[in-house]
Amino acid sequence: MSSVEISGVFAALLTPRNGAGSIDVPALRKLAQFLIKSGISSFAVNGATGEFCLTSPGQLRTVLSTVRAGGEGNARILCGVGGAGAAQSIELARVAESEEVEGLLLPMPYFYPYAQEDLDLFCRTVAGATRLPVMLYNLPQFTSGLDKETVRRLIAEVPNIVGIKDSSGSLEILRYLTQQGVHGCRIVGADAVLAPALREGICDGVVSGIAGVVPEAILALYARRHRIESEGFASAARRIEEFVEHMSVFPSPWGLKWVAEARGILQATLSLPVTQHRLEQRQQLVAWFATWTEKGLPPAG
Repeated sequence: MSSVEISGVFAALLTPRNGAGSIDVPALRKLAQFLIKSGISSFAVNGATGEFCLTSPGQLRTVLSTVRAGGEGNARILCGVGGAGAAQSIELARVAESEEVEGLLLPMPYFYPYAQEDLDLFCRTVAGATRLPVMLYNLPQFTSGLDKETVRRLIAEVPNIVGIKDSSGSLEILRYLTQQGVHGCRIVGADAVLAPALREGICDGVVSGIAGVVPEAILALYARRHRIESEGFASAARRIEEFVEHMSVFPSPWGLKWVAEARGILQATLSLPVTQHRLEQRQQLVAWFATWTEKGLPPAG
């Protein structure tokens, strides 16, 4: 296995689009600049938060070049290469290679359910077609889920598969890798379980949707990872739990886009038409977020 180290806080970036579905380049650049100024320079693009199923290879190139420019040379980028099949993921990986990203996030193929042997061969095939480090991306809400032994085997046997970003909301795989002494990067992909993972010492970092719009909250928690018994850690964890609870009624990009709009970072444009009921829920979210921020955004620690 590669000795590549992927750790720390990565912001899972939204992909701002205009009404026609093309990339809103100024908004994306502004988002990257906002995060850099907030203390985050590591980004995960074109994941679930970035609505990867909507992204063409040409759009991915635009996203990567824009984020790189917005990061003013300081951006560290993991690039999602999710597709419905191996050929699509490999095509996206080649775009990512040409844009010189630091690594790939490889979701399992979406839409159809697949057996573990299918996923194992898929991962080996895509990883074998790229020179870049590959992080497995477990996203069972939208794709076939990986089991812990498949993950262990792939990290152990495929040289450039260097770890996993587990967005399942479960800590089973990260616990297993830790117990087995597997030398792979263990990244939490679900904000709701970051605090428990830090308490157990079973993760090396996080790819966080919340960090993409409220970086202060995730940075405050992560900065206290060596003081898990402190009130500062507990307080930061409670703030995140509250945020996750209020976001849970929406597809995650919707709620995050509305929060970003409330912060003046970008104008929220969604990929679907929105019902009146959803607009009312949006108003409730924005009103709650105003009270949440009135308490003060957590200091980084």
